[in-house]
Amino acid sequence: PHGKPLRYDGENLHLEPEIEEIATFYAAKLGTEHAKKKTFNQNFFADFKRAMRKHNSKYSGIIKDFKKCDFSVIRAHLDAVKAQQKDMRPCERKAIREAEAARVAKYQVAIVDGREEKVGNYRVEPPGLFLGRGEHPLAGKVKRRILPEDVTINIGEQETPPECPLPGHRWKKIVHEHSVTWLAFWRDSITSGFKYVWLGAGSAFKGMSDHSKFEKARKLHGVIGHVRAEYRRAWKSKDLSEQQRAVATYLIDVLALRVGNEKSEDEADTVGCCSLRFEHVKLERPSTLRLDFLGKDSIRYVNSVSVDPAVFACLQRFLNGKKNGDDVFDLVTVTSLNDYLRGFMDGLSGKVFRTYNASVTLDRLLQDTAGRDRVV
Repeated sequence: PHGKPLRYDGENLHLEPEIEEIATFYAAKLGTEHAKKKTFNQNFFADFKRAMRKHNSKYSGIIKDFKKCDFSVIRAHLDAVKAQQKDMRPCERKAIREAEAARVAKYQVAIVDGREEKVGNYRVEPPGLFLGRGEHPLAGKVKRRILPEDVTINIGEQETPPECPLPGHRWKKIVHEHSVTWLAFWRDSITSGFKYVWLGAGSAFKGMSDHSKFEKARKLHGVIGHVRAEYRRAWKSKDLSEQQRAVATYLIDVLALRVGNEKSEDEADTVGCCSLRFEHVKLERPSTLRLDFLGKDSIRYVNSVSVDPAVFACLQRFLNGKKNGDDVFDLVTVTSLNDYLRGFMDGLSGKVFRTYNASVTLDRLLQDTAGRDRVV
């Protein structure tokens, strides 16, 4: 604990260590775009008050209005610490780096089938405020500290589990899963999703995974003509669901769109092909499709592209009579589309289309540069 007070309604409040830590998380975000967002501030303050009640803080009945909270004293302390670190001599910084490197060295490698492999993400995320991507509805919530009791370790039956770094604690579980490549996992306290420790990008297992990915793309090359002929034929089908499925496949192929999944209310409103809604699509004659939506990681996707006239006509039919909030492909689900794709080839998915088309594009560009005096 640093002992710096939170000012509330003009008064200095010296918070309990657990509450001070959370206040410090917020102070660190002052001046950023996050701290200017209503959802971020509301989520933070709700969790802040909840933590005060949980830890029986003497201020839980006093701190009730976020607008009366002043984190500037804590922020000034953080800035002073940062300035101190910046003013350190190079030799001091080097000594700290070397000491830290020595401390974590044993966590950076794993022995797999007798080979030493580098571990990728060997650190557990520290506690803090959840940021999310874009306008995430859970932004600002407090990420709790992950303890050994949260972590499952995957290790060989005859091996000694890694030493627990916190005295008095123990791992949640020790398992011996030979069919997976993760070394450990825990559940995210905000999203409830699983977080994994994987082997590094240069490991043999990662290499096999990448090889498999590109082999699927190579296999698609052998059937892509048939796939495209089939979805073009289906544009003229009398079955509207077949039409929708065919147009969705075309967009995934030509525009590299992700298939897309349904989202719960506490997830960001990101969109893929199957979850496109009326408001995401604009049609401009004679055959221009304009898309505007939040894609993966809440990155905005805006694109205007000329599409096949038959696709343009199909989209006009799909949108007829619909309004904002209505699905463009209301007769297609992620499951039905994936089943359709697997009918052409085992393992075919939107991701395989993206890998294939990216590989074809790279190959074409490399061919275009052949014979030129340039470094690739």
